[in-house]
Amino acid sequence: MNTPIPSSSALVIATRESRLALWQAEHVQALLQARGHAVSLLGMTTKGDQILDRSLSKVGGKGLFVKELEVALEEGRAHLAVHSLKDVPMELPEGFALACVMEREDPRDAFVSPRYASLRELPQGAVVGTSSLRRQVLLQALRPDLRIEPLRGNLDTRLRKLDEGQYDAIVLAAAGLKRLGLEARIRAVFEPSEMLPAAGQGALGIEVRSDRQDLIAALAPLAHQPTWLTVAAERAVSRAMGGSCSMPLAAHGTWQGATLRLDAAWGDPEGPARGHTALVRAQAQAPIATLAEAEALGEAVAAQLRAGGAVGA
Repeated sequence: MNTPIPSSSALVIATRESRLALWQAEHVQALLQARGHAVSLLGMTTKGDQILDRSLSKVGGKGLFVKELEVALEEGRAHLAVHSLKDVPMELPEGFALACVMEREDPRDAFVSPRYASLRELPQGAVVGTSSLRRQVLLQALRPDLRIEPLRGNLDTRLRKLDEGQYDAIVLAAAGLKRLGLEARIRAVFEPSEMLPAAGQGALGIEVRSDRQDLIAALAPLAHQPTWLTVAAERAVSRAMGGSCSMPLAAHGTWQGATLRLDAAWGDPEGPARGHTALVRAQAQAPIATLAEAEALGEAVAAQLRAGGAVGA
């Protein structure tokens, strides 16, 4: 049974205007419309979309992609916002809630190159584009000889820069490429054992004002509980470490029956230069049935990372 929303107007989804963000918002729009809701989109440009000459870690973090959308929710111009969960800060501002986490797409990272079939085929000193500190430290662990250069912009902009010859290869989230029908651009996917994904990578989250219990109830049928439990554990690692995009941190959960295995890795981009281990890894598993249990598992893994030498924010 559909949960009615006591409002005479249509639901409005606040969304960034990149092609991927619009795909995500339209995906949620279609699911809600199929359940009888009238839904429109409010396209917005965020500071994260505007500042392209510096890495996110230097200009305020991933919250730059969601702040304007939250203002639209607060002012009542929109009712919900759809986010790539890996772009959502670990702590939401007071008055906002994550109402729904949807079923995950492929969480892995993708190797994209017009000339080389895999990371192993890159020549010594090749230029690889990424502005993710997580990807940077994991790439350095796999291939210390590579030159890692910043890469900002939306998905189409990043692919254009690659095709213009600015990079020999770039690393992107496989989920975004697949959602936009660009799977053919993927030359190889990194298995989590070689490049551990970011917390929440490949999952979509829907944010609302926390006082809108009617919306939270209406969005409940879109939720995918196994994904929600998994990303809750992953995000708990980041939260316990004080994680943001200024911290090279990976966390990835996988189900083995009713047991969730959680792997995490922390790295220091300057590690090799400082003469210490670049990566600290941790892993734990436990039967998980509630969000509280998932978060406790994440906190336990974060404690392992700190014990291994990882430095939190």
